[in-house]
Amino acid sequence: MTLNRMNTSFILRNFLCYPQEALESDLCMLIENGYISKLAREGQAGFDASLPAYDLNGALLVPGFIDLQVNGGNKVFFTQDISEVCLQRIYQDHLAFGTTGMLPTLVTTSFSNMMQSLDVVRSYMSAHLNGVLGLHLEGPYIQKEKKGAHNPKHIRLPQDAELKEIAKSGEGIVKMMTIAPELFNQYQIDMLLEAGIVLSAGHSTATVGQAVDSFSRGVQCVTHLYNAMSGFQSREPGLAGAALNSEDAYASIIVDGLHCHYTSADIACKLKKGKLFLISDASFLGRESLDMDGVHYTFTGDRYVTAEGNLAGSNITMYDAFKNCLKNLSVSLPEAIAMSSLIPAELMRLNNRGLIKEGFLADLNVLNPQNLSLQRVISNGEFYEAKSRV
Repeated sequence: MTLNRMNTSFILRNFLCYPQEALESDLCMLIENGYISKLAREGQAGFDASLPAYDLNGALLVPGFIDLQVNGGNKVFFTQDISEVCLQRIYQDHLAFGTTGMLPTLVTTSFSNMMQSLDVVRSYMSAHLNGVLGLHLEGPYIQKEKKGAHNPKHIRLPQDAELKEIAKSGEGIVKMMTIAPELFNQYQIDMLLEAGIVLSAGHSTATVGQAVDSFSRGVQCVTHLYNAMSGFQSREPGLAGAALNSEDAYASIIVDGLHCHYTSADIACKLKKGKLFLISDASFLGRESLDMDGVHYTFTGDRYVTAEGNLAGSNITMYDAFKNCLKNLSVSLPEAIAMSSLIPAELMRLNNRGLIKEGFLADLNVLNPQNLSLQRVISNGEFYEAKSRV
């Protein structure tokens, strides 16, 4: 998949980017050992003329996408195949569409599978210095009423013994957990927070009061806004209303036109500027029905559904979500870029990702400035082929 392994030091020339909010042109960049070492205007850089230089012909550079909820890739699903081979395939499948940082996601399953996933992700991360940033545990401590496509057989109340093991064995590996916060006491929440885990409310029946209380108790985020949660009603705004009204809580959203109406997504963008970010929640990038850990996912032509008709993740990539924002929502290009990179990086405290800035990782997407088609992907200073889907 690698187009070519670049020299440890090289120069990118002749491109556009948004180092701040304003578009700048006629730029060049020095990349050294996978990091952006210097960003300057042509003629002012003073780069070593002996270094290899690559002309990007006026392309638009944006930060690599960061996806905090990736269930699967092309015909592979992590919860179904908890292995390093599966992780590598998922990573490669999404990298080709511009995702240079990701959290593989394990949905509700048995505790033994959860422990196996920790070992697999730990082993994978030690062997691969790439964009797999850790693990997102989505469930099993959620509400059956809001299970979505999760297997109800494994949904359960939070248990101190299990949480202690997750906090202990998953430290540095489990980076995010989606929980129904109304099921957790403060001791349990603190245990997970002390292990460095970002807690996100989802698959929840929380009232607006319970949701607001959970934000004050350490829950920092809301998972796939509007979906699998108590919705906004006039007399009971629920978790969705609490998320929209909070200035501090982050929220992820699936912009595929199926998980929520584009108008609903647009409202969220206006109310939560700087805190709303995109996820793919991709189940499969292939388009065929599959069995997943006891639940059948049927592809109906544009979506995956369970036998009950519940949406079962998405069939989009972060690049699709990014383009959907620009086509269907009233967001600017810099806002869509931030929703795809900087905002999730800020939530996860990734201090060297999400911006085109000196000292940051050379994780970049090369876009056609006219139609924003994805031309190349750069990850850790290496070029990769980009793909497109019909």
